[in-house]
Amino acid sequence: MSDLKLFLTKKGYTFFKLKKSVSNHFVLKAKVNGIYGNFIVDTGASNSCVGLQEIDLFKLSLQNSDKKAAGAGSTNINTQLSHNNKLSIKQFNINNLSLIIIDLSHINTALEEHKSEPINGIIGADILKKYKAIIDYQYKALYLKS
Repeated sequence: MSDLKLFLTKKGYTFFKLKKSVSNHFVLKAKVNGIYGNFIVDTGASNSCVGLQEIDLFKLSLQNSDKKAAGAGSTNINTQLSHNNKLSIKQFNINNLSLIIIDLSHINTALEEHKSEPINGIIGADILKKYKAIIDYQYKALYLKS
């Protein structure tokens, strides 16, 4: 066990191994409402989100939103909201989570061009900040504190 991992786990952090995709993104498997999906860990995304195409997969209830999103080369993206969701990364559970629902097809098209697996969503700064995330780029690890 690395010194950092030992130090952080003693401080109450939970360790998660990240996978580096061909497109140079960090990806992890997580469950939304009990269903597994692939999620990019994105410190530049203000909110965690799930793709519009995943509404049925993750059993999301929707609420309309007037807010527009921007990112990854797209602007003025329509959004919807989904409240009261559960996100699980291994044994780490986040209850009563609100997610932004956006069309991620442009991101998945770019990932496919790089021969990377498609994603179902993004773990954004809302979660990373709240759970005091530490990303160890050298050892491809994410630490969250509950």
